[in-house]
Amino acid sequence: MNQPYKMPKILAFSGSARKESYNQKLVQIAAQGAQQSGAEVTIVNLADYPMPIFNQDLEIAEGMPQHARAFKELLIEHEGFLIASPEYNSAFSPLLKNAIDWASRREGEESPLLAFRGKVAVIMAASPGALGGLRGLVFLRMLLANLGIIVLPDQLAVANADKAFHTDGYLLDEDKQAAVLKLGMSLARHVQ
Repeated sequence: MNQPYKMPKILAFSGSARKESYNQKLVQIAAQGAQQSGAEVTIVNLADYPMPIFNQDLEIAEGMPQHARAFKELLIEHEGFLIASPEYNSAFSPLLKNAIDWASRREGEESPLLAFRGKVAVIMAASPGALGGLRGLVFLRMLLANLGIIVLPDQLAVANADKAFHTDGYLLDEDKQAAVLKLGMSLARHVQ
Protein backbone atom coordinates (compact mmCIF):
# COMPACT_ATOMS: atom_id res chain seq x y z
CA MET A 1 0.00 0.00 0.00
CA ASN A 2 1.39 3.42 -0.97
CA GLN A 3 2.23 5.83 1.81
CA PRO A 4 0.67 9.30 1.45
CA TYR A 5 3.11 11.91 0.20
CA LYS A 6 4.64 13.87 3.07
CA MET A 7 6.18 17.21 2.20
CA PRO A 8 9.71 17.39 3.63
CA LYS A 9 10.22 20.07 6.26
CA ILE A 10 13.48 22.01 6.13
CA LEU A 11 14.76 24.66 8.53
CA ALA A 12 17.08 27.29 7.01
CA PHE A 13 19.26 29.55 9.15
CA SER A 14 22.68 31.15 9.30
CA GLY A 15 25.28 31.67 11.98
CA SER A 16 25.14 35.43 11.51
CA ALA A 17 22.86 37.96 13.17
CA ARG A 18 24.30 40.94 11.26
CA LYS A 19 21.91 43.14 9.30
CA GLU A 20 22.37 42.44 5.58
CA SER A 21 24.25 39.23 6.49
CA TYR A 22 25.81 37.53 3.47
CA ASN A 23 25.18 34.16 5.05
CA GLN A 24 21.51 34.87 5.70
CA LYS A 25 21.18 35.90 2.03
CA LEU A 26 22.97 32.73 0.96
CA VAL A 27 20.76 30.41 2.99
CA GLN A 28 17.65 32.17 1.62
CA ILE A 29 18.77 31.33 -1.92
CA ALA A 30 19.28 27.68 -0.94
CA ALA A 31 15.82 27.73 0.66
CA GLN A 32 14.33 28.78 -2.69
CA GLY A 33 15.91 25.70 -4.28
CA ALA A 34 14.42 23.45 -1.59
CA GLN A 35 10.99 25.06 -2.08
CA GLN A 36 11.25 24.55 -5.85
CA SER A 37 11.79 20.84 -5.13
CA GLY A 38 8.61 20.61 -3.07
CA ALA A 39 9.89 21.12 0.47
CA GLU A 40 8.20 23.20 3.13
CA VAL A 41 10.93 25.59 4.26
CA THR A 42 11.05 27.70 7.41
CA ILE A 43 13.66 30.47 7.30
CA VAL A 44 14.75 31.88 10.65
CA ASN A 45 17.28 34.44 11.79
CA LEU A 46 19.18 33.64 14.99
CA ALA A 47 18.96 37.35 15.85
CA ASP A 48 15.30 36.61 16.67
CA TYR A 49 16.40 33.97 19.21
CA PRO A 50 18.79 35.75 21.58
CA MET A 51 20.33 33.27 24.01
CA PRO A 52 22.80 33.71 26.84
CA ILE A 53 26.17 31.99 26.45
CA PHE A 54 25.62 28.38 27.51
CA ASN A 55 26.39 27.93 31.19
CA GLN A 56 25.39 24.79 33.09
CA ASP A 57 24.92 26.74 36.33
CA LEU A 58 22.38 28.96 34.55
CA GLU A 59 20.68 25.88 33.07
CA ILE A 60 20.39 24.26 36.52
CA ALA A 61 19.13 27.46 38.18
CA GLU A 62 16.69 28.63 35.50
CA GLY A 63 16.25 25.82 32.99
CA MET A 64 16.56 26.26 29.26
CA PRO A 65 16.02 29.89 28.19
CA GLN A 66 12.79 30.59 26.29
CA HIS A 67 14.48 31.44 22.97
CA ALA A 68 16.81 28.44 23.19
CA ARG A 69 13.81 26.14 23.69
CA ALA A 70 11.93 27.77 20.80
CA PHE A 71 14.92 27.22 18.48
CA LYS A 72 15.35 23.64 19.69
CA GLU A 73 11.67 22.94 19.00
CA LEU A 74 12.11 24.23 15.45
CA LEU A 75 15.03 21.84 14.95
CA ILE A 76 12.96 18.93 16.29
CA GLU A 77 10.03 19.74 13.95
CA HIS A 78 12.16 19.69 10.79
CA GLU A 79 13.87 16.75 9.05
CA GLY A 80 16.52 18.78 7.22
CA PHE A 81 18.67 21.85 7.81
CA LEU A 82 20.17 24.41 5.45
CA ILE A 83 22.96 26.11 7.41
CA ALA A 84 25.24 28.96 6.33
CA SER A 85 27.97 30.27 8.59
CA PRO A 86 30.51 33.03 8.42
CA GLU A 87 34.09 32.10 9.24
CA TYR A 88 35.56 33.54 12.43
CA ASN A 89 39.29 32.83 12.77
CA SER A 90 39.10 29.62 10.70
CA ALA A 91 36.01 28.27 12.50
CA PHE A 92 32.24 28.77 12.39
CA SER A 93 30.59 31.56 14.34
CA PRO A 94 30.19 31.58 18.15
CA LEU A 95 26.52 32.51 17.65
CA LEU A 96 25.92 29.26 15.77
CA LYS A 97 27.91 27.17 18.27
CA ASN A 98 25.98 28.61 21.21
CA ALA A 99 22.60 27.91 19.57
CA ILE A 100 23.69 24.33 18.82
CA ASP A 101 25.00 23.89 22.37
CA TRP A 102 21.68 24.94 23.90
CA ALA A 103 19.67 22.78 21.47
CA SER A 104 21.81 19.75 22.31
CA ARG A 105 20.77 19.84 25.96
CA ARG A 106 18.47 17.04 27.06
CA GLU A 107 15.26 17.91 28.85
CA GLY A 108 13.27 15.44 30.92
CA GLU A 109 12.93 11.96 29.42
CA GLU A 110 13.62 12.95 25.81
CA SER A 111 16.11 11.01 23.70
CA PRO A 112 19.68 12.35 23.69
CA LEU A 113 20.34 14.83 20.84
CA LEU A 114 16.68 14.71 19.85
CA ALA A 115 17.00 17.91 17.80
CA PHE A 116 19.84 16.51 15.65
CA ARG A 117 20.09 12.72 15.46
CA GLY A 118 19.07 11.30 12.08
CA LYS A 119 18.50 14.71 10.47
CA VAL A 120 20.09 15.70 7.14
CA ALA A 121 21.96 18.96 6.53
CA VAL A 122 23.66 20.97 3.80
CA ILE A 123 26.25 23.55 4.78
CA MET A 124 27.55 26.65 3.04
CA ALA A 125 29.44 29.85 3.80
CA ALA A 126 29.99 33.36 2.49
CA SER A 127 32.87 35.62 3.43
CA PRO A 128 34.59 38.73 2.08
CA GLY A 129 37.83 36.72 2.19
CA ALA A 130 39.39 34.78 -0.68
CA LEU A 131 38.36 31.36 0.68
CA GLY A 132 34.72 32.29 1.27
CA GLY A 133 34.51 30.73 4.73
CA LEU A 134 35.66 27.31 3.54
CA ARG A 135 37.88 26.64 6.59
CA GLY A 136 34.96 27.12 8.97
CA LEU A 137 32.90 24.51 7.10
CA VAL A 138 35.45 21.81 7.98
CA PHE A 139 34.73 22.28 11.69
CA LEU A 140 30.99 22.76 11.18
CA ARG A 141 30.75 19.47 9.23
CA MET A 142 32.64 17.67 12.00
CA LEU A 143 30.44 19.12 14.77
CA LEU A 144 27.18 18.31 12.99
CA ALA A 145 28.30 14.74 12.22
CA ASN A 146 29.27 14.26 15.89
CA LEU A 147 25.69 15.24 16.82
CA GLY A 148 24.28 12.51 14.56
CA ILE A 149 23.39 14.67 11.55
CA ILE A 150 23.99 13.31 8.06
CA VAL A 151 25.85 16.15 6.33
CA LEU A 152 25.60 15.85 2.55
CA PRO A 153 28.96 16.01 0.74
CA ASP A 154 28.15 18.96 -1.53
CA GLN A 155 28.81 22.37 -0.01
CA LEU A 156 29.65 25.85 -1.25
CA ALA A 157 31.80 28.74 -0.07
CA VAL A 158 31.24 32.16 -1.67
CA ALA A 159 34.42 34.24 -1.67
CA ASN A 160 34.47 38.05 -1.91
CA ALA A 161 30.92 38.06 -0.56
CA ASP A 162 30.97 41.84 -0.13
CA LYS A 163 30.88 42.07 -3.94
CA ALA A 164 28.94 38.87 -4.71
CA PHE A 165 25.30 39.81 -4.05
CA HIS A 166 22.83 41.95 -5.98
CA THR A 167 20.85 44.43 -3.85
CA ASP A 168 17.84 42.10 -4.30
CA GLY A 169 19.73 39.29 -2.52
CA TYR A 170 20.64 36.96 -5.35
CA LEU A 171 24.22 36.17 -6.41
CA LEU A 172 25.62 38.12 -9.33
CA ASP A 173 27.50 35.05 -10.59
CA GLU A 174 24.81 32.96 -12.33
CA ASP A 175 26.75 29.70 -11.91
CA LYS A 176 27.10 30.28 -8.15
CA GLN A 177 23.42 31.23 -7.90
CA ALA A 178 22.49 27.96 -9.65
CA ALA A 179 24.88 25.98 -7.42
CA VAL A 180 23.29 27.36 -4.23
CA LEU A 181 19.78 26.62 -5.54
CA LYS A 182 21.00 23.10 -6.31
CA LEU A 183 22.15 22.65 -2.70
CA GLY A 184 18.61 23.34 -1.53
CA MET A 185 17.16 21.02 -4.16
CA SER A 186 19.57 18.26 -3.17
CA LEU A 187 18.61 18.51 0.50
CA ALA A 188 14.89 18.41 -0.36
CA ARG A 189 15.39 15.26 -2.44
CA HIS A 190 17.40 13.52 0.30
CA VAL A 191 14.87 14.39 2.99
CA GLN A 192 12.04 13.13 0.76
